[in-house]
Amino acid sequence: MLREGETYKRSNLHDEYGGNRQGGIASCRKSDMILLFTGNSGKEHGYEDGWKSNYIFHYTGEGQVGDMEFKRGNKSIRDHLKNGKEIYLFEQFGDGFVKCLGEMKYNCHQIREGIDRNNHKRNIIVFELRKKIQ
Repeated sequence: MLREGETYKRSNLHDEYGGNRQGGIASCRKSDMILLFTGNSGKEHGYEDGWKSNYIFHYTGEGQVGDMEFKRGNKSIRDHLKNGKEIYLFEQFGDGFVKCLGEMKYNCHQIREGIDRNNHKRNIIVFELRKKIQ
């Protein structure tokens, strides 16, 4: 059971629950969870993650070049309730550790103009996630 405020070693999370060890969105095959990772490293790829209120977090979808699409991780976030998956948000630290910011639910999304890794204009998906209140 993941607990808000707890710090975990990211590799241990993947050992236990599965999911991609690299990117920001890890759809876990060993469990009914999606693990989202946010941190300062995303800014270099034009990601605009951050809290908009105490309960609303804006999370930029995956994809570093060209327009973002509803494939792979982006689709899994949008469809998580329909697919019976829980979303947990983590803040990354540089030493391989992450802090659990809590369970989130997809609320809606926006398509915004952004810049990709190659400095070209593109459409990005920004998810509005609502923190689940216990």
